Amino acid sequence: MRGDLPLTLRVNGSEQTLPAVPADTKLLDLLRWRLGLKGTKEGCRTGGCGACTVLVNGESVLSCLTLAREMEGQEVTTVEGLSGTAEAEAVQRAFVEAGAVQCGYCTPGFVMALVSLRRERRDGPPDLPTLASELGGNLCRCTGYYSIVRALAGLLAAPIPPELPKSTFSVDPGRSP
Repeated sequence: MRGDLPLTLRVNGSEQTLPAVPADTKLLDLLRWRLGLKGTKEGCRTGGCGACTVLVNGESVLSCLTLAREMEGQEVTTVEGLSGTAEAEAVQRAFVEAGAVQCGYCTPGFVMALVSLRRERRDGPPDLPTLASELGGNLCRCTGYYSIVRALAGLLAAPIPPELPKSTFSVDPGRSP
């Protein structure tokens, strides 16, 4: 035993007690490999791609940077836990209609980040430039981002502005991404 301790947390509304969790276990690994929740994706393991985004007590968290041990007594929601909810269905439908789902690897992270953003904005949904800026930490290697911007515009029923803020949604051709 390397300091393995039991861990109790709520995942997608269900209490989970794991008998022996090593102190250095990342939340990402706990979710994927111990609990079998494969919707949370492993991308970069450095917090730079957003593929591993989950909600902890309703706020978005990068699970690759979070120790599982920190989740004692917390509520963790993965993309599987949002399945069938109106907000997740709206985000997923917007992505499908805009052709923003290609390989699908980044989609769960985008869904989780968007749901979190929409929940945080009690005064109404953010505008498209704000959403694009806020989602700058979510990376996609397939769509070129324009289809993701179209999905966001569809979600907000908003026109696409001619210029979005500099983020991962816009790449300066003079520099490497």
